[in-house]
Amino acid sequence: MKTKLTLELEKTVYETCIEAGAVAVEEVTMPDDQGIVDTLSYQRFADGTIEWRCYELKVTKSDFHSKAKLSFIGNYNYFVLPLALYQEVKDEIPAEIGVLSYQAYDPDQLATATEPVLAPGYLTVEKKPRYQEVTLDPDELMSHFLYSLAREVRKAKRVETGISQYPTERLYRELKKRHQHYDIYDPENNFYARFIDETRSSAVTALQEEVDALNLEIAKLQHQLLSGGDHT
Repeated sequence: MKTKLTLELEKTVYETCIEAGAVAVEEVTMPDDQGIVDTLSYQRFADGTIEWRCYELKVTKSDFHSKAKLSFIGNYNYFVLPLALYQEVKDEIPAEIGVLSYQAYDPDQLATATEPVLAPGYLTVEKKPRYQEVTLDPDELMSHFLYSLAREVRKAKRVETGISQYPTERLYRELKKRHQHYDIYDPENNFYARFIDETRSSAVTALQEEVDALNLEIAKLQHQLLSGGDHT
């Protein structure tokens, strides 16, 4: 399961790619046993040039030293690291790989923002990557990219369908998973707390609507009685 910090990095990378005009998707399995790219972006420029960028997200030193394959198959390839981690491992990063450091936005600044802030933090270029040619077959690479995009579309459609299709026991298990990462310092960010608050709010709204409807019916009946019952 991804940690809260990993999800923050993932969201920030995604929004940064979209803002730059690229199409991005997470967890793209590469052909030819090339591993899985944490985030892969595709961009086609006006002159027809195509650019692939790979982002590998690491949040701890042990994560950085993991034996998992690094899928740096793009034209430009990056590590995305919390700033403190970058300062610890910067001497271990290959010359051709770029680095983006992540820092979360200050909550007080977010509270005073005049426009919607889509990402939880921002990225700073600590080290620029070197350009390299993509050695994978272009059609196969695009196929894997599109399959991953389709997977995300399926996820989104399931969310739109709602939770009615899932059995109660499975929903209970999912809530328990999220409880493991409960943020006691920022309860508004917790799914369960938000669910309870929204459920209560919806219930109050529904009850108020019923009360308003009943009051309207009572008012109509009183009007009919006072007017002799001639009006409907």
